Parts: sequence; structure tokens; C-alpha cells
Amino acid sequence: MSNDFDIHAQNYDAIFTHSSIGKAQRDRVYAYLSESINTTESLHILELNCGTGKDANYFHQKGHQVIATDISEEMLTVAKEKHPKITFQALDITSITPMTFDQKFDVIFSNFGGLNCLSSTQLRDFLKTSETLLTDRGKLIMVIMPKNTLWERFYFMLKFQFQKAFRRNTKEAVYANVEGVQVPTWYYNPKDITAFANLPSRQAGAYTKSIHIKPIGIAIPPSYLEPYFKNKPRFMKLLITLESWFQHPFWAKYADHFLISFEKK
Repeated sequence: MSNDFDIHAQNYDAIFTHSSIGKAQRDRVYAYLSESINTTESLHILELNCGTGKDANYFHQKGHQVIATDISEEMLTVAKEKHPKITFQALDITSITPMTFDQKFDVIFSNFGGLNCLSSTQLRDFLKTSETLLTDRGKLIMVIMPKNTLWERFYFMLKFQFQKAFRRNTKEAVYANVEGVQVPTWYYNPKDITAFANLPSRQAGAYTKSIHIKPIGIAIPPSYLEPYFKNKPRFMKLLITLESWFQHPFWAKYADHFLISFEKK
């Protein structure tokens, strides 16, 4: 897995974290996290693809003990400067083994498509290894980009770019442009992730069925549409209200992202 996000580190917060769309989508994630992690107990949390540390700080402020990891040294540099009290660590997900950490975690979390940088084989391997890192009844919570995003299809069809409108609907890698760097990206629907996490050959150690599947960005648009919405606060407020109406798992594969969580048997 190549380190393609260093170039994105200095601008990431401005482009996404502090954008109106980024805030709105992250608020939806946090709403679902409050359901999945509804406890006053201090938990041990492993975050993958932590970026500049926004979510690690969210967990830290809730009183949890966090190890936040990312493959990008530049992302971690920004994160450490912003959140010096949190433990950050450089880590390539594809290198994780059951021996990588000397502790078990109550929660493993990855937000906003970090795991879409893994091929299907790599993602299967990660799901298998993640079980060994969790405590009994520990939770794996992932926010992933699906194949059938309605916003993307409508946007590119209106521009008569029909090939781009359906670019996510493939099993092959799609090269996403991240500030001039072409990053290989794979897209997965919820049923794909569920199948990977519950392979029949691993029934003895497989996760239980998913306990949450929620759309993130079914009414709220993808972040690359921020220039069209940043000066339209009333329209964004309407979209955020509409987003709260579409919570059924059915909509997950049509959103910009979806949250899916599993509990260890």
C-alpha cells in the first residue's frame, strides 16, 4: 500500500474537515457512533486511517484511550501538532498482524473510505486479522464508499460524463485523483463487506452479523461538490434535514459513504 496521502496532509482540513459537507457527513457518523459506543466506561480504541486526528480527538474528549494510526507521516505530523495528548503511530494496514499490538481493543474504527484503499484480498485479510485484535464483544466500525452513489451518478450524467457516472460500479481499482496523485481505490457495497467478514470457512471465528448499516451522505453530497454548496447554507441545512430521514440500511449502497459495524463473537 503506497503512501499517496502525504501531499494531501496540509490541505486536508481546509478541503474536507472544516468544509460544510465534511462537517455534515462527520456529524452523521458521530450520531451513529453515539448509538454503537453508548457507554461512560473508558474504552481502548484503535483508529485506522486517522488523517489529521479529528476523530481521534472526538474519542479522546469522550474519555477513551486512543491509538490513532495512519500510513501518511505528513498526516500524522499535522495530527500530532493539533492533538499532542493523543498517541499517534505510523501504520500500514496491510502490515497488521495479531502481534502488531501488545493489547486488545474494545473498538477498531476507520472513517471516510480509508479502507477503500484495500483490494478485496487485502480487505478480507484485514477483517480476519481485526478479529484477533478485539476483546470479546469488541466492535469493528467502518465507514466505506459504496458502488452506487446517487449523487455521483446524477452529477456526472448532468455533465454528460456517463463513464464517470458509473465509475464506482466495478470490482477493479478506480484511480481517484488526490491533488494530482492517482490513488487506486476499490468500492464495496454493504453485502460485500458482510460476505468478507463472515466467510463460511471461518465460521468459528467470524464476526456476528452486522449490527449497524447506515447511509452517510445520501442527501448530503460528496465533498468534491463543496464549491457548489459552501455559499448556500439554507440549502445545506435542508439537505442535512433530509439526511436524517434516510436512515434505513436500504439507502447505504446509494450514499456517498456508509457505516457498517460488526461485533466479535
